[in-house]
Amino acid sequence: MENQPITTDKEILGFITPNIMAITLIALTKTFSVHVGEADGFYFSEVIIVPILMGIMSAWHWRNMELTTRRTWFYNFLNCVIAAMLSGFVLGEGSICILIVSPLILCFVMIGYAIGRALFKKNNTGFNISVVSLLTVVFIADTLSKHEYNNVVADTIVINAPPAKIWKNVVAFKPIKQQPDFWLFRIGLPNPTAATVTGYHEGAGRKCIFSTGYAIGERISTYEPGKNLTFDIIDQPRDPEMMNHLDLLKGQFLLKDNGNGTTTVTGTRWYRLHVFPAWYYDLWAQSIVRNVHIRVMQHIKEISEAK
Repeated sequence: MENQPITTDKEILGFITPNIMAITLIALTKTFSVHVGEADGFYFSEVIIVPILMGIMSAWHWRNMELTTRRTWFYNFLNCVIAAMLSGFVLGEGSICILIVSPLILCFVMIGYAIGRALFKKNNTGFNISVVSLLTVVFIADTLSKHEYNNVVADTIVINAPPAKIWKNVVAFKPIKQQPDFWLFRIGLPNPTAATVTGYHEGAGRKCIFSTGYAIGERISTYEPGKNLTFDIIDQPRDPEMMNHLDLLKGQFLLKDNGNGTTTVTGTRWYRLHVFPAWYYDLWAQSIVRNVHIRVMQHIKEISEAK
């Protein structure tokens, strides 16, 4: 059984119909979100309810097949690969965004498949319809709900230089030449490379330039030399990767003179997620924002400590 190719109509339909259903439902939610003015993103229902329904639908097509555990995993993994490819082609999602969401999709596709196998073995039509109806109601309710999640991440670093020497490198810095250490940056996630300003005063424009060439527009809202640089994000170009589903709202660098020739620099970013469930995506968002801090502040440390 393990070496047999996928040839029967039921096997093939177990891949085709769940993915058609998934793309259709997600397209409907995207259309609705644009209509009500919500930012582009993924809802709880799209990454949990839809995969569960995919698994249930596949289980119905494969209900009379004696699939081994290995083949079951392979089939459901293949379903997720197809869904990922469709997301890239139809929805325009980036490869890293797909990589991030794939473990969650696979998990709930398998859960849906297990639910489907249990439902269809009992052959209880009324109960089966009730389960699918309940999932559909949850999907609709989530689609109609308001989606908003804000968070803040702060990181610190100690630099062996006084605030006066560090300050100019905090406000603006020349391109970072070192290759990034963070694995997501290495495989293509945009990472910060430089910062420029139009002036050294409150209200001046500032840009954070990323490796892909696009720049985030900022406006300095607090300018206290040697102490506090705070800026609001006024323009964030869309990127098909994670940045397409995360809005940076505000940034800040606080400098604290330690009195011994060193300075503690604290970098803080406020952001808003447009992807849910937040408990999953925020783990990734925090890691990404934190590694942006680390890359920038390590560069500031290096050029500030240079003789």
